[in-house]
Amino acid sequence: MAAALLVRVLSALPGSRHVLRCSPACTVEKWFSKQISSDNCPKYPLTAYIRFYKEYQPLYRKQNPDISILDVTRMVANAWRELPASDKQPYEAAAKVDRQVYKEQMAKYKAQLTPAQEAALKEEKRRKREKRRVSRKKRQLTMLGKPKRPRNPFNIFVAEHFQESKGISTQGRLKNLFEEWQKTSSSQKQTYQQLAEDDRIRYENEMKSWEEHMIEIGREDLVRHKIRRRIPKRKKTAKNVASKKSATALKTPSGSKAASQATEEKTVKARQSEE
Repeated sequence: MAAALLVRVLSALPGSRHVLRCSPACTVEKWFSKQISSDNCPKYPLTAYIRFYKEYQPLYRKQNPDISILDVTRMVANAWRELPASDKQPYEAAAKVDRQVYKEQMAKYKAQLTPAQEAALKEEKRRKREKRRVSRKKRQLTMLGKPKRPRNPFNIFVAEHFQESKGISTQGRLKNLFEEWQKTSSSQKQTYQQLAEDDRIRYENEMKSWEEHMIEIGREDLVRHKIRRRIPKRKKTAKNVASKKSATALKTPSGSKAASQATEEKTVKARQSEE
């Protein structure tokens, strides 16, 4: 009830629709938990290498103004690898001190959180981790040359008319193009639908070749599930089959021999007891 009242009061203020967007089912505690986010959380301290990098990267860039930032980064990384342990010690000691300070600050920060705020913070961190994971996978697929997904008819229409469309912002242009697309006749749309079909065929052909290459290099995990199900299981080599048979053959005699010896011992003991 208090949450609903707060929503109504804030919604009555001028421009309040930009201040608070919250359904009546939302609690005040949940809304205020947004104010305690990972942005206010103590920042994880710099590692020893990052300290070294921040110190020497500007020097390397100044000494090599014609090379790219990627090459500069490689140079700094090589310098760090070749740095003696005694020279690394100051950076590692400073990083250790900062880690201890971070732990203390983090303990104080968590102590002020309510259970709802702590849960909201964990969820926010989980979303950021997932976003980074998706971003890394996307970069990896780009480096491996995965074909671009096919475009639909509207995407092709937008690409063709975007530069000449009206609108100040990108969002405004897309809105106007969408309205134009809705007004476009079926016969005119047929051209874009055919282009989209051609692009879909292009995508399927390129994906088939790319997935075959991924299977060859042992990256079946990047292949689509419907294709992965068709991949035959690796056949057992003659060498593996022979070694398995030999192992079984070695185990069987030893087991039968041990059993026969146990039986003979029992027979002997039984005879001795009778005598």
